[in-house]
Amino acid sequence: MDRTVRFEKMAFSDRYSRLDRSEILRFLFYPRPEEDWEAHRPEGVEEVTIPVAPGIRLGGRFFFSRPGAPAILFFHGNGEIVADYTDLGQVYQSMGIHFMPVDYRGYGRSSGTPTISAMLHDAHSVLEFSLNRLRQSREQGPLIVMGRSLGSGPALELAAAYGEWVDGLIIESGFSRTGPLLERLGLPREMLDVEEEEDGLDHLGKIGRFRKETLVIHGQEDEIIPFQDGLELYEASGASQKRLLRIPGAGHNDLLLRAAREYLQAIQELVDSVLAKTRVRAA
Repeated sequence: MDRTVRFEKMAFSDRYSRLDRSEILRFLFYPRPEEDWEAHRPEGVEEVTIPVAPGIRLGGRFFFSRPGAPAILFFHGNGEIVADYTDLGQVYQSMGIHFMPVDYRGYGRSSGTPTISAMLHDAHSVLEFSLNRLRQSREQGPLIVMGRSLGSGPALELAAAYGEWVDGLIIESGFSRTGPLLERLGLPREMLDVEEEEDGLDHLGKIGRFRKETLVIHGQEDEIIPFQDGLELYEASGASQKRLLRIPGAGHNDLLLRAAREYLQAIQELVDSVLAKTRVRAA
């Protein structure tokens, strides 16, 4: 029997096309290549390339832990690349968690040019690829989707669309509304005219549709995405079991520096809870 996971391929959505304007994209994406990635390739880590469109492949780095471990599929922030997560990936391995960060178009070893619609479109192919890669290794543990900052977009896209496959959700420093985020990044509000439920990313609606265990992590002094956004996401979450981890004194980029123990403990607790509740999937 063919046990390959296949999702119906999503066409580029007209809903997000109004956000794919140059004056928005240049404020939202800061792609950079991964320099000499072979020289910095860690031991015991699998480099992957994920086809997402004709001629377009995304680079990822899968940090596999012990057999049967739960997995975190991770989407990073707008100025980061997968290579930035090598040390943290090894920490997750030591915690007994598969950690699978993937770049966006134009980032790291990925081809193409980043746009909002492409980022959300590609997330579906990334999830499909990741589930099949786990199945190839007969890994049947739960899958948790995590997004940091900009990465909250693809993470919430997948959680809302694939509740059957996504067993848990972690949002770190995520934004709740599209228009206010773009305004904070430097775009005048009058230039945007974004209706959240029509052509915005609708993060509050998406997190409301996800019913499984959810963790929201946010710095109390976040200077880019205010703590209020994290609070709104937590309050809008449709999960019956959810947690908001507020990190006092932390900004947007120093959560681990300020509170590594609390941060990793909260993730471990969510992973353990999801693992205890999830029935092992058929191989």
